[in-house]
Amino acid sequence: MEFKKLTAADAEWSAVSRYAAACSWGAGKTLAKEMEQNHFTGWERVITAMEDGRIAGYCTVSAADCIPEVSYTPYIGMLFVDEAFRGNRLSQRLIGFASEYLKEEGFSEVYLVSDHENLYEKYGFQVIDEKLAPWGKMQKIYRKAL
Repeated sequence: MEFKKLTAADAEWSAVSRYAAACSWGAGKTLAKEMEQNHFTGWERVITAMEDGRIAGYCTVSAADCIPEVSYTPYIGMLFVDEAFRGNRLSQRLIGFASEYLKEEGFSEVYLVSDHENLYEKYGFQVIDEKLAPWGKMQKIYRKAL
């Protein structure tokens, strides 16, 4: 499995954007739109996992996430693993790769937003807040020290 930190200058950028737009998770379309609009700047990246040239999964590292008006930063977000690659701890590996990158960038903690129960806790995250998302559903904000 190969992990990459992508910017719009990378050759794989368009392929990952197309993949996200067509994936089975609705938020993939949001990611594709953000990639098309070059939403990722500075240290922000789209992280991909590739297996033999095939996209196995992705996540983002960014300054903000879907919950407005909070001071938490940076975030790991948009985490998705292709159905064919599930069950092999690829989420954990993507989070680990993203976390190491953020640590290299000088961050000492990372956040993520989710409504999942008992998923991110096993990766060392702790719930620190809960907020209403713009789509009207409560979301937990998790924190992890790097």
